[in-house]
Parts: sequence; structure tokens; C-alpha cells
Amino acid sequence: MNDEQLLRYSRQILLPEMGVAGQERLRAARVLVAGLGGLGSPVALYLAAAGIGCLRLADFDRVDHSNLQRQILHDEGRIGLTKAGSACRSLSAINSEVALEPIERALDAETLPELLNGVDLVVDACDNFATRFALNAACVAARVPLVSGAAIRLEGQVTAFSGQPGGPCYQCLYPNEGAEEAGCTANGILAPVVGIIGSIQATEAIKILAGLGEPLFGRLLLLDARRMEWREVRLGADPACPICSRGRAG
Repeated sequence: MNDEQLLRYSRQILLPEMGVAGQERLRAARVLVAGLGGLGSPVALYLAAAGIGCLRLADFDRVDHSNLQRQILHDEGRIGLTKAGSACRSLSAINSEVALEPIERALDAETLPELLNGVDLVVDACDNFATRFALNAACVAARVPLVSGAAIRLEGQVTAFSGQPGGPCYQCLYPNEGAEEAGCTANGILAPVVGIIGSIQATEAIKILAGLGEPLFGRLLLLDARRMEWREVRLGADPACPICSRGRAG
């Protein structure tokens, strides 16, 4: 790490649990951010600013006027551009040292194993259950940590899964793969709520990668922004889970 990098990340390096060794771990890390909307915007911005070495940025959608209220990666001049391309512009302006890999196609069970090759952590910032379940299954198979967040109206939730045998996975939390979608298009969302949840997702990702603090493994945080209250729910592995129970013996 050169003098300029030491200065740039000095406030993080000063943290006793981080130090130069932790910052080097961030610089060597590759993270897949799935979804570059309301949640993915703060996630990607903070991970780039924190010095993550490589960000794979996945979103096949294009920037629309209705996104700008909460998707702070994008601006009026990017209307019509792919969100992955727009994100690369914003993030390269924040930190030119971060390697950015735009992925402008849908994520599914067929494409994810290749995309997770060499990835140290996945952040689920998408907005549909099909992709969430596919990400979870791929992370369990690859034994890659997954940081999951969701928000709607004035409510949000965030947790992390280790990807290792013995711990719960996303499908332990939501066993029904046919779960009903409840998107912000029909239900609305207060913009700062996705900022709160996305910022926590970024924090958890940095903690896991740098090896500091206690990650949210086995714990689900629930936000009620109407009263600005948090609840914590303990998560256990479902012994009948079709995704993670198979690898528990190994």
C-alpha cells in the first residue's frame, strides 16, 4: 500500500480492528453487487469508497425518471442508460483504483456459478424473490457469504448468511419459493429507508471481508421507520431446507 492509499483510507486504518492488514484484505476482495437500485446504490458507493478491490455490478435494467427519488448512483443525465453502466461512471469518479465489472444481464441459476467464480462475497440488493433464491442457492453451493437486504414503504430488513455448513440460508428464512412479490412500484418507498438498509449491508460486507466485529450471521434486523425502531430476530438453520441442509454434514 503506497502513501496515497494510506492517506486515503487512514480513517478506516485507524480503527484497531481494521489496521493496514484489514485494508489490504478489502483491496484484495472481489464483491458481486446484485441490483443497482435503491439498496444497491449506497452499497456500491460505500464499497467503492472503502477500497474494495473489484466490484462486479449486476443489473440489466435501465435508468428511469422514477428511479431518481432513491437510486442515488444515477442522475438525470443517465436516463436511458443501463444501471450497470451508470454505476460504473459514478463509482469510477469516487475511486478510480477500484476495478469495475458491469454485468448487464439477468442473474439466474445458469449464469450465477460463473459470476461467483473468484468472488469473496455477494450483496443481494435486488427486488424480486426469483433472483434472491437463485443468489442464495449459488452462494450456498460456492460457500460464499451473502448479505441480504430489503425495504418497502417505511420498513426494512437486513441480515447476513455465512454460506458455510451449519448456518441458515435465505431459504431458511423464506421457505416458499413462490412467495408473493411486494415491490415498491405498487406499495411505495421512502427514499432514506433504502439508504439506511443499504448502508448496513455495506457495513456488514466490509466487516466480513476485513474480519472485524461480529457479522449479522444468524440474526435478522427489522426496521420500522415510522417509529424509528429496530427489532432483532434470531435465525436458525431449517433442517428440512432443500438448499443448505444437504451440505451440513460437510
